[in-house]
Amino acid sequence: MVIHLIKGQFPGSDAISIITQMIDIKIKFQEAKIESSHNEEDIKMRENRIKALQKELHDARKLIHTHGDRISLHSEIYLE
Repeated sequence: MVIHLIKGQFPGSDAISIITQMIDIKIKFQEAKIESSHNEEDIKMRENRIKALQKELHDARKLIHTHGDRISLHSEIYLE
């Protein structure tokens, strides 16, 4: 099964908003897992994932600002 979350072209500002909101949700998920974890290795892995997500968001914003008017976004979830 495939869930199509995002599919289409968007103005740059909308693309940034969509990506930011999706990454914010993923960061909040990781933060909640950190709060409930007592495993240092798990906490460290999740903190690294948060840092990676923040960097990816920064890079995506930079790329969108340089590409102009319309951005093509596609996001799918595959359930197997």
